[in-house]
Formats: sequence, structure tokens, C-alpha cells
Amino acid sequence: MKLLHLLFALFFVIQGIAQDKTDVSLFLKKDKSNYLAQIESKSGNLFTKLGHHGPAVENQWLGFRLYFNKKAAIDVYSKAKPGLEIREKKWYPAKKDQRNGWGADYYKVGKTVGLGGIRLWDGEKVVPLHPVSLRSARVEKAEDSSSMEMLSEGIPYKGEKVSVLVRVTVFSDKREARVEAFSQTGESVQFVTGINYFNNLRIEKSNKYIATWGIHPEDVAAEQVEIGGTILFNRNDFEKELDTGDQHLLISKPTKQMKIRITSANAREAEMNSFEKFKQYLDERN
Repeated sequence: MKLLHLLFALFFVIQGIAQDKTDVSLFLKKDKSNYLAQIESKSGNLFTKLGHHGPAVENQWLGFRLYFNKKAAIDVYSKAKPGLEIREKKWYPAKKDQRNGWGADYYKVGKTVGLGGIRLWDGEKVVPLHPVSLRSARVEKAEDSSSMEMLSEGIPYKGEKVSVLVRVTVFSDKREARVEAFSQTGESVQFVTGINYFNNLRIEKSNKYIATWGIHPEDVAAEQVEIGGTILFNRNDFEKELDTGDQHLLISKPTKQMKIRITSANAREAEMNSFEKFKQYLDERN
């Protein structure tokens, strides 16, 4: 009987390891070995003090980070092969490591929302999640998913103060992240999200997604590599699209919560390494 119990215990341990395909990361640059569950700032800006500029999550295919400042943009960490990398390499593998198969930061956000970042719309213009009375971030690792959240409190919006929670969740079995935005103070708001682009990128639009593919002018990676990004959405949730010349924005209908999905691929991958393969995946799976 003891042997049977031991075998059952071993089975569940192995199952847990097999499912352990997501992770989180949040730490201060001055204390890189001390991983945090949460952090807050009255200024709303810990961009230069936090490792990888904010909280990060990953699954075996993709990594994402939320900028802890007024941009509240979402950035992408690309991988050449499946695996968990961000805790070990802290988003920035050495160039030698990148050439030996580790991932890299090929995505350029600039001043945009990046891939699926959240802002607000006041009826006339985009409103950043700033200034704030307090901004906080937290990360959580579950059995088969990991999430990061950023709560921006006291944002001036249409003569009132609102608080917005942004949550990004990755899953062990999905090559994507779910991005959710919530109005925490009870008011309906109009959220803004979208995907940024550069003039040299290929852009594909459908009723369910906006996709890009090409080389971003990123300067922190060992080499420039073609990268794809996609925002997937329910068109019924949005009332307007806006092209600002560097990003395609989606403006939601008045609501208290919104949900989209984001995904990415790059030319260093063994399988999904071209625009055609990326588009085929999007059309077949979505």
C-alpha cells in the first residue's frame, strides 16, 4: 500500500512538472535575486527601477512585459525554441547566448501601446493611464497559467477620477496571451487598445484580427529578425478604429471591462517562421 501511495505521489509530481510551462518575473534592478509578488508607486513610474521595466510573464512560446509607466504598453519577448527563459536571462540574454539559441527582444514599442496595451478614449483623444494617485503591479503563477496585473488608480478622465486594472494571462497550452481591462471604480469607460507597426511591415486585417510581420528597428538584440504580432478581438466590442501612422487602434464601446488576445511569432522558429505560416495559423485557429 505504501508503494502504491508513493507511485501516486510520484505521478502527480511528474504531472506538475509536465504542466509547469508558464512563469512570472518581477524584481528590482538593485536586487535581482529577490523576486517580488507585488510592488507599488505613488508616482506611477518604476520603469527604470524594475527589471525588464515592469512585470513579465511567459509560456513556452512567448514572453510579455507591461511597462510600469504612463505608456502601460505591452512588449514581446521572442523565442527560437520552446522553453522558459525570462527568469534565467531576465529578458536580455547576452548576444552570444542569443546566437546559441536563446530568445531576444525583437519587438519595438516606442511611444505606442505596443501589442495590446491599454489606454482610454475620452470621445476626442487617447488618454494615457496617467497621472495616477497610485500604480501597483502584481504577478501570480498558477498550475497551468501565469498572470501579471497593473492597477492604475486616480486617472483623470472626463472630469472624474477612474481606476483601471490591466491583466495579462498566459497559458501552458495556448500560444497567446489574454489581455483584460477593467474599470475598477464602477463607471463605464471607453478603452483603447491596438497594435503598433512600421512602414516596412506587412499588415493583414480581418474581421477577427490585425496582424503585422517584418523587421522592427530594435537595437538591443544581437541581430534583426522578422517578427510577427497579432491582436485578436471581437469586432462587436469596438465602435471605432484609428490609424495614427504608427499604430492601429481599436476604441471600445462604453463598458466596464474588455478582453482581447495577442500572439507573436518570429523567423528563428523551426515551424512558424514566415508571414504565410503565421497567417495560416491565425486563420485556422481563430
